[in-house]
Amino acid sequence: MAYLSSRNAFRKNFISWWLICLIIQTIIIYQYDFSFVQSFTDAFISNALLCACCLQLVNNMRYYLPRREKYWYVFIISAGLGGLCLLLSRWMLSGIFRADTVYVTFLKASVSIRFGFNFLSVGCIAMLSLLWFTQEEQSQIAQRRTETEKLTRDAELFKLRQQLQPHFLFNSLNSISALAGSQPEKARHMIQQLSDFLRGTLRKEEQQWIPLKEELHYLELYLDIEKVRFGHRLQTITNYDENIAGFSVPAMLLQPVVENAIKFGLYDTIDAVTITIDAHVSNRQLAITISNPFDPETTNTSIGTGFGLSSIQRRLFLLFARNDLLQTKAENNIFTTILIIPQVNDKSNTN
Repeated sequence: MAYLSSRNAFRKNFISWWLICLIIQTIIIYQYDFSFVQSFTDAFISNALLCACCLQLVNNMRYYLPRREKYWYVFIISAGLGGLCLLLSRWMLSGIFRADTVYVTFLKASVSIRFGFNFLSVGCIAMLSLLWFTQEEQSQIAQRRTETEKLTRDAELFKLRQQLQPHFLFNSLNSISALAGSQPEKARHMIQQLSDFLRGTLRKEEQQWIPLKEELHYLELYLDIEKVRFGHRLQTITNYDENIAGFSVPAMLLQPVVENAIKFGLYDTIDAVTITIDAHVSNRQLAITISNPFDPETTNTSIGTGFGLSSIQRRLFLLFARNDLLQTKAENNIFTTILIIPQVNDKSNTN
C-alpha cells in the first residue's frame, strides 16, 4: 500500500514538472515576439518528446539498475537522450514552421540552450529514478530477509518443541512396560493419560501462543502421567490468580521445566517431593516460578540447566530477543526456575 501511494506521488510530481516546464517554455518563447500558437507548439513538442524519453528511462531503470558504472551511465544516457530529443524536436518544428525564417533562425540559435535543458532534465530524472528503484530494491531485500529470518526462527522453535517430546515419551513407555506385568490397571491408566497428553500436543502444534489456563491444564495431563509413575512420592501445588488465566504463554513451555524439576527432585530420593508452580504478573510481565527440593549431597544442580532448560531459554530468546527471561537459583535445598514472559498487546493466542 505504501509502495502504491509513493508511486502515485512520483507520477503526480512528474506530471506537475512537465506542466511547469511547458508553461515556462511557452512564456519564454512568447517573449521573443512569436505568436502564442508557435510558442505553445514549440514548448509542447519539445517537452512531450522530453517526457517520452524520461518515461522510457524510468521504465528501463525498473528492469536494469546500473551498479558501479551508475555515474557514467547517468551522464551518457542524459547526453544521448537529451541530444535525441533535440534532434527530433528541431526536425519536427522546422517542418511545421519552415515558412517562418525568423523562427527557424531562432530554433537554430537556441540549440545549445535546448540541449543543456534536455541534458539537465534527463539527468535529474535518471538520478531520481536510480535512487527510487535502489531504495525499492533494498526495501524488498530487507523484507525478504525478515521473512527468511522469521521462517528460520519458526523452524527452530518447532524443532526445539519436537526435541522435547521423545525424551519424555521414552520414559513414559518404560514406566508402562514396568507396570504392565505387576500392575496392569496402572499401566492401562497411564496409557490413557499418555493418549490424552499426546492428543493435546497434536492440537497445539500450530499454536505458538495459548492462554496460561490452557497451558496449566496441559501441564496437569503431564503430571497425571508422572503421578501414576511415581505414586504418592510426587505432589504438586499450583498457585495463580484467575485474573491472569488469559495471559499468553508460548505453547508447551512449562512441561520441560516441570520435567526437569521432577528429574532432579525425585530421582535421587525415596521420600515424597512437592513441586510448586506459582504464577503472577508484574509490570505487564508474567512470572512463573517452579520450585523443587533437592539433596545437595546427591544432586549436582549445575546440570539442572541441561537440554530442557537451555531449549526453553533459546525459545524465549527467539521470541523476545532477550537472554534474561529464564533464571535459576539453588537456596536452602530448593532449586527454583523462574520464567519471565513479557506480554505484547498485538500477540495472538493462536498465532
